[in-house]
Amino acid sequence: MRLLRSVLLLLPLVMGACAHGSSATYLVEQAGPYRLDSGDVLRVSVYGDESLTNTYRIDDAGNLAMPLIGSVPARGSTTQDLTGRIASKLAAGYLRSPNVAVEVAEYRPFFIQGAVGSSGQFAYVYGMTARAAISAAGGFTETASRDTVTIYRRQGNEMVKGNVGLDFPILPGDTIVVSERWF
Repeated sequence: MRLLRSVLLLLPLVMGACAHGSSATYLVEQAGPYRLDSGDVLRVSVYGDESLTNTYRIDDAGNLAMPLIGSVPARGSTTQDLTGRIASKLAAGYLRSPNVAVEVAEYRPFFIQGAVGSSGQFAYVYGMTARAAISAAGGFTETASRDTVTIYRRQGNEMVKGNVGLDFPILPGDTIVVSERWF
């Protein structure tokens, strides 16, 4: 009876370890233009009006607030989409034929947790991979799994999860989880 109880207690651990190595991989979309979201800092240049040319942060509601025109929806937009929105608002009574340019000055951060030297929030650098993110977080701990990581990424209104290799490109806002090895 005691042996049976021990086997029943250990069985979920053994099955969990087997499932860990063969977990399902979900699609984590990489293609397409960069989509703006809360926390991104944008450099908006309005040619001919230096008072409007400045850096602006997208707020928690996903909007960009500028003088004269107020709040402009930015979440989910590309910089090109946002350029058109700002120009059309400025043209509606403020400037004649405004020439506007929008570029990302500072990307929102990414997050990393698990078996790394220092978990937390880190500045994103364009073109970053999971391997570079782990390096920014102080590298692997001694017990870290060094083959794959799990990335959580918001796509539209959903949070998707994917097990990916270390050379997988990450995006701002991603959460990277580095698991521990079982042996």
